[in-house]
Amino acid sequence: MSPKLKLKVFASRLLRYFFQGLLILAPIGITALTLYWAFVTIDNLIPKEIIPDDTSYNFLKYKGVGFALVLILVVVVGYLSSSFIIGRIFDLFDHLLERTPFIKYIYTSIKDVFDAFVGEKKKFDHPVLVQIYGQDVWEMGFITQTDVTHLGLEGYMAVYVPHAYAITGKVFIVPKERVKPLENVSAGEAMKFAVSGGVTNI
Repeated sequence: MSPKLKLKVFASRLLRYFFQGLLILAPIGITALTLYWAFVTIDNLIPKEIIPDDTSYNFLKYKGVGFALVLILVVVVGYLSSSFIIGRIFDLFDHLLERTPFIKYIYTSIKDVFDAFVGEKKKFDHPVLVQIYGQDVWEMGFITQTDVTHLGLEGYMAVYVPHAYAITGKVFIVPKERVKPLENVSAGEAMKFAVSGGVTNI
């Protein structure tokens, strides 16, 4: 084998090994960076710069203390909301925010999104295949409303279709006969399949 051919083979192998390493390290690195970003963001919710150095609260400046305190606060609020009296107070405050002009649009939108994913009224737990652009083309989606007669459409339902490689999506109002429920596919598997562009196996 000539030196030129050997160099070409070596370069080809080197490039292949580089991409193999990239396939292994890129998901790990991006996941680690995302978790670190979430950790730092939550940890910085407590403004450490306003805490004097010569006080007993100086420990709040340590890395991770703010993150732990925020998690404890969330757990405590969840625990208190399960009691009857405190739960009624939270309900009154919730009702007040839902009635306050302008604020209600922001608050109810954010609340509905969280309820859709992790609340008791989870919406993205009914994966379906839906025909939108043609009879032979199917999209992965989730039923958000089974009846939209209040919109003046009889026999239609609302289906949310997530975008690939994004956290966004679109809502389509389609006839019920163009929606096919996925009985043997979990909501998590369907979401991963849709967001990954169909790369992930179901």
